[in-house]
Amino acid sequence: GGIMQHIEEAGVHSGDSACMLPPYKISAYHLEIIREYTQRIGKALQVKGLFNIQFAIKEDVVYVLEVNPRASRTVPFVSKAVGHPLASYAAQIASGKSLAELGFTEEPRVDGFFVKEAVLPFQKFPGVDARLGPEMRSTGEVMGHASSFGHAFVKAQMSTNMPLPTTGTVCISVNDYDKGAVAKIARDLHAMGFKLVATPGTANWLKMIGLPAEAINKVKQGSPHIIDAMMAGEIDLIINTPLGGQAHEDGAAIRATAHLLGVPLVTTMSAAMATVQGIKAINDKPLKVRSLQRHHEKVSE
Repeated sequence: GGIMQHIEEAGVHSGDSACMLPPYKISAYHLEIIREYTQRIGKALQVKGLFNIQFAIKEDVVYVLEVNPRASRTVPFVSKAVGHPLASYAAQIASGKSLAELGFTEEPRVDGFFVKEAVLPFQKFPGVDARLGPEMRSTGEVMGHASSFGHAFVKAQMSTNMPLPTTGTVCISVNDYDKGAVAKIARDLHAMGFKLVATPGTANWLKMIGLPAEAINKVKQGSPHIIDAMMAGEIDLIINTPLGGQAHEDGAAIRATAHLLGVPLVTTMSAAMATVQGIKAINDKPLKVRSLQRHHEKVSE
């Protein structure tokens, strides 16, 4: 049916992770291994109908995390992206038809990029920590489609009522493990004209690599702190990856305030990279709209 790649890394529930079809950062070598494992597992389990497998890739090794011999919430997304009614095919196969009879014997080619984003309920539950983890929190899903990944990601974020800014101030507060990864992200944002503010540790790191980051207090350090700046409307985007007890408390307060005020919030480095790609895309070229029906008409012509 299709291979989707999660934007968030393993450890974030699949229902809360943004993901895309086709994969944009998985090598052809790993994709072939995924296809082979899928066929072997499906035949061994004698599945007749839908099933989904979650894989993880670490140090060039493809691992199978779980196999679910049932339909999943990704079926409607994949069906709309590839232009084939997979649930209908699965029902017919379960009742005795073959793939050959249905004329569905090859993995469909995907035209453009489709991004699935989770709709999270944090705006309706003030005070709930918005950090993503293994427990599923989302209450819905949206889809963005475009010829480039960046534009598709931007559309998906807009659909969740969290449009990405193209100018303004970005606040960065990341744990020590993420400081290396955040360097390129901060450099790209600075190059696009964003003002950088950061909590003291992150600000020192950014200054050390030559970026003009203005330091701002953590909540525990007293006013004026990051939440004061958010309440004053001075922050347009937040990248926050806390680690540890006090950082968790600070992070929870930051994330709750961000959702209360509708400030776009990113809590993983992988999502931060996708966010930068999205902002670059809309700065380079405006968005266009095309219905799925028209898209699949054009593909089939």
